[in-house]
Amino acid sequence: MHALSQPSAILACMKAVEGKTADAAVTGEQLDAMMVAAQALVGVAAQGVAEVEDRVTLPQLRVLMLVATRDRLNLGALAQAMGVHPSNASRACDRLVEAGLLGRTESTLDRRNLTLELTSDGLALIDELIGHRRTTITTILERMPESRRRTLASAMLSFAQAAGETHSESAWKLGWPTASSEGSTGQN
Repeated sequence: MHALSQPSAILACMKAVEGKTADAAVTGEQLDAMMVAAQALVGVAAQGVAEVEDRVTLPQLRVLMLVATRDRLNLGALAQAMGVHPSNASRACDRLVEAGLLGRTESTLDRRNLTLELTSDGLALIDELIGHRRTTITTILERMPESRRRTLASAMLSFAQAAGETHSESAWKLGWPTASSEGSTGQN
């Protein structure tokens, strides 16, 4: 199974919390707890990036993650998602193509439109990164009682939904806009 795939149970849990809103103000204690947890998760993410930084730069990794998480992304949509000029996105893609991590193919609908896709080496790099994160998070979760993990999973799914995150077989993000939140998928 591809490391980006999410179990259908996540979708069911997210649907269960849809439409529910807070009934009280956020307390300082709640905010502080989230800040500490965010710091821990950023640490996990940073460790994963460190595992691949000898092969790609952080901006290149961002390109690979965006391409990995979106179906049939083109250069214009990539530039928009990154918030950069298309020429900057194109240069990043050129380097990734040269490194054998990214492929470009002409659209069957419009030959001027290039579709970006991960090569097998690019997919392996992303799978390695996600695998590292999953292993590290599993190790941390194993230190918690099972009942707390259930509560945490529910709370984290609620938080993700409130933040506008979506989980499906082909879409999730690492702090970048999702295709649905942009109003354009870049699909052909």
